[in-house]
Amino acid sequence: MKPVCLVIGAGAGIGGNVGKLFAAKGYHSVLCRRSDEDGLNKLVNEIEEAGNSASGFLMNAIEEGAIEERISAIEDGIGPIEVVVYNLGAQIGNRSLANTSYKAFEMGWKMATFGLFRAANAVCPSMVERGKGTFLVTSATSAVRGNAGQHSHAAAMGGRRMLCQSLNAEFAPKGIHVAHIVVDGAVDAPDTLGKMLGEEQFQKLRQTKGLEHDGLMLPEKMAETYYHIAQQHRSVWTHELDMRSFTDLAWWNH
Repeated sequence: MKPVCLVIGAGAGIGGNVGKLFAAKGYHSVLCRRSDEDGLNKLVNEIEEAGNSASGFLMNAIEEGAIEERISAIEDGIGPIEVVVYNLGAQIGNRSLANTSYKAFEMGWKMATFGLFRAANAVCPSMVERGKGTFLVTSATSAVRGNAGQHSHAAAMGGRRMLCQSLNAEFAPKGIHVAHIVVDGAVDAPDTLGKMLGEEQFQKLRQTKGLEHDGLMLPEKMAETYYHIAQQHRSVWTHELDMRSFTDLAWWNH
């Protein structure tokens, strides 16, 4: 039975590429995303055509019980979850305080913080029993710096960061590695940055900054860092790191 890497938020960018790499390294990747069943099936097929193992499930993570039920079904029917990649974004767009409704603000928290709490609550007991496990949590610049128009996102991602620290404090001594990964830059991902900018502007940005220019973060290269963290010896665990293109200023220099 293969160990399982569960990716919550497995789109065509970071999540999908992390799932592909873990599958290539001998894991069974379970890929979960909210929508686009065709895209999900394509991702699973690509993994299987490469001779590796994966499953795909549509899952709305903010629905009550959805995360918990999926984790239980994986543990019972596929195998032990050794790695959880929590890759749900929580960006609701740039909005002033007056234009940020209570519902929109809460939505960011549900995706960024409450969903991670629920995932940890569902899988940590099994990881503790087995004496090992890894949580790789994708985060954003907003976790360490608030900006105008980012009331929901900054509060949600700041909460995600603190939750990761609290999980680490409780579970690292029990063999569970929690890593908070700050993505401090634009990722070359069609279903995140591409949707935010629109196809025309996204392709224009890729031509001027991405592709051979390496000014956009490449998801397949980011996946290598995720895998490296998951394989670290417990005497040298990384809890927090940040990634950006070589051409970008770090968040603290802005």
